[in-house]
Amino acid sequence: MMGHREKQQAELFYEFSLEGHVPQDHLLRSIDRFVDLTSVRDHLKPFYSHTGRPSVDPELMIRMLLVGYINGIRSERRLCEEVHLNLAYRWFCRLDLTDPVPDHSTFSKNRHGRFRESNLLRMVFEAVVARCIEEGVVGGEHFASDASLIEADANKQNSTAKEDWDPDKINPEIASRAVKDYLFSLDDEAFGAATDVVPKFTSHSDPSSQWTAARHGPAFFAYSNNYLIDTDHAIIVDVQASRSVRTGETYATRTMIERAHERFGLWPERLIADTAYGSAEMLAWLVYDWGIEPHIPVIDKSKRDDGTFSREDFAYERETDSYVCPAGKQLLRNRRKFQTIRADQSDLDFVKYGAAKADCEACALRQQCCPKGAPRRLLRSKYEGARQMARDIAKTEDYAISCKLRKKVEMLFAHLKRILGLRRLRLRGPNGANDEFLIAATAQNLRKLAKLFPGGPKPQTA
Repeated sequence: MMGHREKQQAELFYEFSLEGHVPQDHLLRSIDRFVDLTSVRDHLKPFYSHTGRPSVDPELMIRMLLVGYINGIRSERRLCEEVHLNLAYRWFCRLDLTDPVPDHSTFSKNRHGRFRESNLLRMVFEAVVARCIEEGVVGGEHFASDASLIEADANKQNSTAKEDWDPDKINPEIASRAVKDYLFSLDDEAFGAATDVVPKFTSHSDPSSQWTAARHGPAFFAYSNNYLIDTDHAIIVDVQASRSVRTGETYATRTMIERAHERFGLWPERLIADTAYGSAEMLAWLVYDWGIEPHIPVIDKSKRDDGTFSREDFAYERETDSYVCPAGKQLLRNRRKFQTIRADQSDLDFVKYGAAKADCEACALRQQCCPKGAPRRLLRSKYEGARQMARDIAKTEDYAISCKLRKKVEMLFAHLKRILGLRRLRLRGPNGANDEFLIAATAQNLRKLAKLFPGGPKPQTA
């Protein structure tokens, strides 16, 4: 017989507990064990007035933001609706059934005010990294770095071609927040000072974003999200936004390595990265300044494709500071003497070696070496020692292992875009990009901790 539920009078009192309605194996339960925001109020205390109406609890806003990024909820308006309806979200945010949910506009007001002025989001991110170190999932020996393009909140229709763009004509007093950030970051090595090349188009709404076609498809405005990870468990040690150019990404990596050492005392033995980080300057910085092994392919444009000898066919002799050609003749340093020294930067970064003209003209291998005219000359980078070290490392078994470990960074970016939904930024300017990247990296680290310790943190040994 078909059942029928008769309508009854509503009960006047209910016994209800959020704790009992959130499953023990829920993701937010596992994550909550590693979230400690007790220091948020002390960190923000100087930025609040001592009088006036009480504000929305900043810990509540941070917990709501974490819920949004952990679950791929990109809209803060929708986030407020979901927290209002979802019992697990309410439990994680420490909200009872009768507690009101903050309005979505509260997030924007605090983000552009107290949160950014106090650098709160970085403090929260570093607190989670410190917890990862405390749990023993950060080895601190092998780091990997990479960057991924994240589309900016800008489009070509609202942009200016490079021949018409002049930042000196911008009036800072009436400019938008993103434009002011752009003017402020013109001397930043990861943004305005990353390169003096003017992009083909500059966005009016977000001038700091880079017009790029790096994906070999339609060009778009983007920022680079730079990760520095520990390869033991793919924990994100640091994160930094930058302009989507190679020099901006390398400067961001330097900043992250320095900051990881300053904040946590981490000093890796090796850095794993792709060819984009294999410039002579970057390799020299790693080897000479920090003593870090560069497990990085070297950027080398000396290879010739016309069948003639490349620089690698010449043997370098350290004792005499000279090269020996395949015919056994020496190429000496600064064979030609100049009365005036040119101040070109390329002359400062490279040392010139040349063969004797008589040796080349009488050589039987001339057509394979310098068919267009004698004598043969070579350029050697002043950082060639670091470059050669990277080449030697590339021949080892450890380097082959490093190539596999580098894929962990790429997997984090895939997770960022597919699971967290961060394919396009909602906020504009360098500060907006940094805010989104920081909270997303915090969410990824918390999800990793929950995966590694589903039953809770390790018991502390006496």
